[in-house]
Amino acid sequence: MSSGVPVYRQIIDAVLGGIASGTLLPGEQLPTVRQLAVDLSINPNTVVRAYRELEIRGVLSTQQGTGTFITDKKIQPDDAERHRRTAQLVRELLSRAGAEGITIQELLDHFEALKDDQGRV
Repeated sequence: MSSGVPVYRQIIDAVLGGIASGTLLPGEQLPTVRQLAVDLSINPNTVVRAYRELEIRGVLSTQQGTGTFITDKKIQPDDAERHRRTAQLVRELLSRAGAEGITIQELLDHFEALKDDQGRV
């Protein structure tokens, strides 16, 4: 997990992405703080921070002695979160494209072609 994005943020994004894609379902139990910290070789406090933020958003529910579970709350990102996620995706796309020798202009041309195709549907 090294992308310039803080690890706790990456955990949050992974959980939210899993929920959005349907790979994490309501009622599903997440790994314990200790287990996830060991699996990712990170400080447990980092996992606690991510889980706590997700609890505040109502995405997770922690039951003492039982574990941490996905709630059935529908995720509606606010504008700031949506902007942050979009910027992150763009940075990742540009980074990967650059590594493949693809220019920004080539990407823009492809986006324009996609936009034109959608207009014809």
